[in-house]
Amino acid sequence: MITVRFDLAQLTADETGHGFPFFLTQARQIPDIPSKGIRLAQMTAAATRPAASAGKGLTSAAPPPQLLDMNIDHQKLRALTVRLLKAGGCSDAEATIVSDHLVDANLAGHDSHGVGMLPHYFRNLAAGTLVPNQKPEIVSESANFAVWDGRMGYGQVIARDAMEWAIGGARRHGVAVHGLRNTHHIGRVGTYGEIAAKAGLVSVHFVNGNSGRPAVTPFRGREGRFSTNPICIAVPGTAATAPIILDFATSRIALGKVRVAYNEGTPVVDGALLDAAGSPTTNPGVIYNEPVGTVLPFGEHKGYGLALIAELLAGAIVGAGTIQPANPRDRGIVNGMLTVVIDPERMTNRAFIEAEIDALITYVKSTEPIDPALPVLIAGEPERIARAKRMAEGIEIDATTWRQIGEAAASVGITFEAP
Repeated sequence: MITVRFDLAQLTADETGHGFPFFLTQARQIPDIPSKGIRLAQMTAAATRPAASAGKGLTSAAPPPQLLDMNIDHQKLRALTVRLLKAGGCSDAEATIVSDHLVDANLAGHDSHGVGMLPHYFRNLAAGTLVPNQKPEIVSESANFAVWDGRMGYGQVIARDAMEWAIGGARRHGVAVHGLRNTHHIGRVGTYGEIAAKAGLVSVHFVNGNSGRPAVTPFRGREGRFSTNPICIAVPGTAATAPIILDFATSRIALGKVRVAYNEGTPVVDGALLDAAGSPTTNPGVIYNEPVGTVLPFGEHKGYGLALIAELLAGAIVGAGTIQPANPRDRGIVNGMLTVVIDPERMTNRAFIEAEIDALITYVKSTEPIDPALPVLIAGEPERIARAKRMAEGIEIDATTWRQIGEAAASVGITFEAP
């Protein structure tokens, strides 16, 4: 094993053939752990190891003993994530796409779908339920209808390719419908809405998760029957108005946000969780410790109804399978997605559409807020605010998540060490 070690003062050095600079702009001290003298050790044999496939070839290294909460520059976090993904078997192109997706989710304020997912990914690589560098199987395809099987490849790559196909179909035929099945975690669904809106198109996405223990209970229930089943609807913007990107879990809170709260040791919002007895709680530990609790749907019967429809559209209609118990469960993170992309100019002219968008958004935002410090926002605006802030100030990663990422890195020979 070859290791390269740096003191903190040296970690801004230029990247060399076997080493890479550490990626901290700031470290908040955990008691009894000094913030200076942090070292990074990297086993560079991973650079020459053959690419792992279906979780084969992963090695084990000692996990870090204790680490700090971190504030990390987004570009440097991208570089670190690319290195980890390549060590896990991804090609350069795949590693870049997945890294960009994860870090962009952090920038958008959705840490639940950011680099904190890496430990899950590396566990699934080791189990063979995530396979790098996959190309989808074309189950069926016509001019503007298609179904692809993702063959358990990285969903961020395969779903992006699916969007490119759907955008091309919508431009040629006015509308395109795409079904995606058997794909590893596709990540933040709003990303795909943003791709469509940037192309001047409308998109609608329904997603299910049909593996693992269902965590979301139906309205009036107290046992899990769904994943968080996100829905996204995107409308293109204008010269004066940014794109409208409505992206939401059908649960009261995304499961990844429960994970973030659990790692940070903080409560979740009221009305999001039930304990195993069916009593309301704000303790995220009820989702991760026995006896397990559940996540509530948002809006009572409304969120539950949308979760059910997303499950049926992305699972039954697309052919991905639903979360009903006769289907296999322990397959990693498995998503199905139904996407509809529409060319709005097939309905009416662009000038009318843009004038109405501008007028409506102006009218909606002109309402007097309850709290002057909290003005009315439009879907997609919170993400743009978070992105600007985090690009300027860095991305916060709690110590527990950072430790888990270090353990994932250790599985492919990269270790973070305290002195």
